[in-house]
Amino acid sequence: MTVPIFADVSMPGAAVSHADFVTISAMLYDIAGIKLSDGKEGLVVSRLGKRMREVGVPTFTAYIERVRQDPAELREMIDRLTTNKTSFFRESAHFDFLRTQALPSWGNREVTIWSAGCSSGEEPYTLATVLYDYAQGGDANGRILATDLSHRVLVKAKEGAYTTEMVRDIPAQTLNRHFDRVRDEKHDRWVAKQHLRSIIRFGKLNLMEDWPMRGPFDAIFCRNVMIYFDRETQERLVQRFSRLLAPDGFLFIGHSETLHSMKHDLRYVAPAAYAKAAS
Repeated sequence: MTVPIFADVSMPGAAVSHADFVTISAMLYDIAGIKLSDGKEGLVVSRLGKRMREVGVPTFTAYIERVRQDPAELREMIDRLTTNKTSFFRESAHFDFLRTQALPSWGNREVTIWSAGCSSGEEPYTLATVLYDYAQGGDANGRILATDLSHRVLVKAKEGAYTTEMVRDIPAQTLNRHFDRVRDEKHDRWVAKQHLRSIIRFGKLNLMEDWPMRGPFDAIFCRNVMIYFDRETQERLVQRFSRLLAPDGFLFIGHSETLHSMKHDLRYVAPAAYAKAAS
C-alpha cells in the first residue's frame, strides 16, 4: 500500500508523512484535547509549513524534534493548529435568550459570564453589548471573563479593533453606540469603546489544564469548541463547567454540538442551551 505524503509545494522538502502526522496529532491531543482525524494532513501542512519556513526547518521530522526540545515552539505549534473561527452575534438565538430570559431571571444582582474559547473577541464584546443594552443607558451590571488557548488571537481580542466586514452582523444602532469608527489611509476600523473593555477580562487558558477561577458563573459560553474534542473529553469538560455554574446558571454550546448520551446534571432549556439542575 502506498503511504500518502502531503507536501507544501512552496517549500521543497516540506512534506508530512503518516508517522509525522500521527506524532503531531498525539501532541495536539495530549496538550489541548483536540483530535485531528485522518484526512487533516493538508491542514497540518498548510498551517505548520509557514512556521517551518519562518524558523528555517526543512522537514516535519526535524520540526517535531525542535518542538520536543523547545517549549516555546511547542506552544507556537499548538497555536498554529487551533481553529479560531468566530463572528459577532454568531448563533444569535443565544443572545436573545440571555436578554429575554436569563437576565430577567437573575434580577438586579451583578452577573458573571465566562466566554470559554473567546477567539479574537467577537463573542465577549457581543456579550458586553447585550449587558449594556439591557441596562438601558445605565452601567452594565456584570463582568465577563474571556479565555482562549491561543496567544495570537488574544492579542487581537484585547485590541478590540475590527474591519467593516467583520462588524457587518452588528445592528447599526448597537455598532454606533458601542464602537468608534477609526479611519486610516487604507480602511476603516471599528474599535470597541472603553465601557465595553472595562467589563471584560481576557486571559490565556488551556481547558485541559487546571482552572484558576472558582466561579460561580451565571452563564458559560463554550460554543463550537467541543466539536474538536472526542466524546470522553467533551463529557469531562461539561461536568467541569457544571460545577462552576451558579444554581440558576446556564451553559451555552454550539448548535452543531450536543450533550446527548453524556453524564451531567444539566437540563435542556432551548436549542444548545442548558440550565443547572436544581440540587
